[in-house]
Amino acid sequence: MDLSRPGILALDMPGWAAADRMIQALGDDVPFYKVGLELFAAEGPGVVRELAGRGKRVFLDLKLHDIPNTVAGATRSASRLGVEFLTVHAAGGQAMVRAAVGSAGATRILAVTVLTSLADGALPPSFPQGAHVADLVVRLAEDALTAGAHGLVCSGAEVHVLRERFGPTPILVVPGTRPPGAGSADQARVGLRGAGRVLGRMVNLVDLFLVGIGLSQILLKAHLRIGDLFFQIIQHRV
Repeated sequence: MDLSRPGILALDMPGWAAADRMIQALGDDVPFYKVGLELFAAEGPGVVRELAGRGKRVFLDLKLHDIPNTVAGATRSASRLGVEFLTVHAAGGQAMVRAAVGSAGATRILAVTVLTSLADGALPPSFPQGAHVADLVVRLAEDALTAGAHGLVCSGAEVHVLRERFGPTPILVVPGTRPPGAGSADQARVGLRGAGRVLGRMVNLVDLFLVGIGLSQILLKAHLRIGDLFFQIIQHRV
């Protein structure tokens, strides 16, 4: 893993004005941004074009889940925007994931297995009775990768088992990276929360970490590149 560029900063904001202020303040220290449903619904494809026009890499986190033909069309549109990564729900089935991959062009498809807001003991009643999150994650991951997905979005809790099961090829992206003392919002299986020793053990297994807005404040105050911040977390300095 290239420690100089391991992080994607989440632009989890209600509109472009706030996002633009953050991007301008961070400058070249952050080259890679996630655009999620909130910002995309507010601003549409224009926000992706703006980021791409500034030379930023874009992770478009829409978690597509629809019939294969519709997902194929949406993926094709995202690819034309220059999106580097696009997320789909593995639960949509192999035909849907395959349709996304087949329409993605240069965009890489990442499958979301079980949302990180879900945990054992708190699964929806529609899930199999007695199911365990880790087992569901592996099963859905296998479906998605068999259908051609380039990688997976997974919690830190599943990184080791996924690497052991599927080897080094799939791209693994871990969300929920937060600074020390930060809350977990509605995520039950957060990636990391200021846990330097955990990050240190995972750094050779994970390709990219999704970084919460809380860490952006540290970047601004300390004038750190995002790669330097991760190095300091690993060294237990943050």
